[in-house]
Amino acid sequence: MSFQAFTDYLQLEKKYSEHTVTAYLKDLEDFQKFAISEFQYANIIDVNYAIVRSWIIALVDSGISNRTVNRKISSLKTYYKFLLKTSQIEVNPLAKHKALKTSKKIQVPFSEKEIDSVMELLAAETDFEGLRNRLIVELFYSTGIRRAELINLKLSDVSFAQKTIKVLGKRNKERIIPLLPVVLTTVDKYLHLRNKLQNIEDPAFLFLTQKGVKIYENLVYRIINSYFSKTSEKMKKSPHILRHSFATHLLNEGADINAVKELLGHSSLASTQVYTQNSIAKLKEVYKSSHPRN
Repeated sequence: MSFQAFTDYLQLEKKYSEHTVTAYLKDLEDFQKFAISEFQYANIIDVNYAIVRSWIIALVDSGISNRTVNRKISSLKTYYKFLLKTSQIEVNPLAKHKALKTSKKIQVPFSEKEIDSVMELLAAETDFEGLRNRLIVELFYSTGIRRAELINLKLSDVSFAQKTIKVLGKRNKERIIPLLPVVLTTVDKYLHLRNKLQNIEDPAFLFLTQKGVKIYENLVYRIINSYFSKTSEKMKKSPHILRHSFATHLLNEGADINAVKELLGHSSLASTQVYTQNSIAKLKEVYKSSHPRN
């Protein structure tokens, strides 16, 4: 069964990223395999909710988290809404589905001290890979960009004249983020060494490997995890935690939440409000220690 029309819908109308579209299609293909093997349904257009529910039970029994199950079912819901919209079905089998309950994940940001310690380690880096890694950490923490956004940055996105960087976010929405002078200095040093690479295969992209190819997700994760493992005992050390730290530290210093929303590229304020939890915790601490009647 082909999902080409649905793929076109996600890419052209919804303007989802390549990564998101790939994830949606993988979920649909997994469900299709289940429907064929368990119920002999080759065409998932014809399924009913009972079959979907059987898949949910199978997914839960396999040990994956409720959060992951909900994400997979969300892909199905989007697909059946598309079929309804294009008059390929008359009833959405997931119309009355309720998401599984999930526990709220508390993201613990890096402290300013932990980030300063990593910056001290990176200050000693002078070769190509060291400077590249330093710039990656500085950009994550000073701009709050997502991992996929950083990987897809192009040379043309950096403006030394405007002291900004152009970021292509979710649904191909562009935003301009100011760059700190210290970051621009690192960009300049990195580009000086980048220009000396031989046989560059992906010249348009800002971040490359030593072999001249565009960097990839696992490499970026390993870079962040490697440096922060030397200074932090937190369980999770990832690019997203740096993004979380960027937002939390701005809010702790009194930044306007709407400004932080724009910097992060969120479409709604509700997404940004997640980062206020740590700020509220800090306010409570200050209140308890400072109020005269406490």
